[in-house]
Amino acid sequence: MKNSKKDASNSQSPQKEGGHSCPPIHSPSPFFNPRSEIKTSGDHLPHWQQEEVWIFLTWRLADSLPVEKVNEMKAERTAWLSRHPKPWSEADEFEYHERFSRRFEDWLDQGMGSCLLRKPGNGRIVADAITHFRGERYDLDSFVIMPNHVHVLFRPFGNQSLEKIVQSWKGFSAREINRRSGRSGTLWQENYWDRLVRNERHLYRIREYIRENPVKAGLERGEFIHECWGTGSIEG
Repeated sequence: MKNSKKDASNSQSPQKEGGHSCPPIHSPSPFFNPRSEIKTSGDHLPHWQQEEVWIFLTWRLADSLPVEKVNEMKAERTAWLSRHPKPWSEADEFEYHERFSRRFEDWLDQGMGSCLLRKPGNGRIVADAITHFRGERYDLDSFVIMPNHVHVLFRPFGNQSLEKIVQSWKGFSAREINRRSGRSGTLWQENYWDRLVRNERHLYRIREYIRENPVKAGLERGEFIHECWGTGSIEG
């Protein structure tokens, strides 16, 4: 796959939020609407997609977390979900992400597993896969390639499927990294985690989280790749 980055900002000037440059938001309705239809996919961990709404996506290397930790969280989450059926209130959603999403991401930031993405060549393969169809199949806001996981903030265009976009990113990068590393077998954890962006403020918080993730994890230059189309690029 050859990289064919497209300039999604063109002649429009970036906006400002809290002193940081922010790219313009092009869609007339880019945020989650609880009254509109939601497309779901996946069995064990349902994935939501709604029109051209922004999505915060996380996926990880298959060896990035010990199985016992994952199973412990799954059991706790199943019990919590049985007591909190959807639709959730805003308080329920906040509790869910504080109890599960944040703890999960804290585990990832501890740098467990092989951390194959710490090598710049492997990280660049993932970055090139993500940017390949930027401006054609989806709008990219920002992403970060961490040593054992990836965060992406993006918005699918038209009828583009979240599931197929993620399959494309993971499939291509797995083949190329395995070939480059002289390894075989499963590279990525099968599932992934996604969240529809609620509003502009939520988008800015996610963008800031992505930008600060390498700092929070104590990474040095050469151990991560971060790109944002409002604030420029940093290649670690």
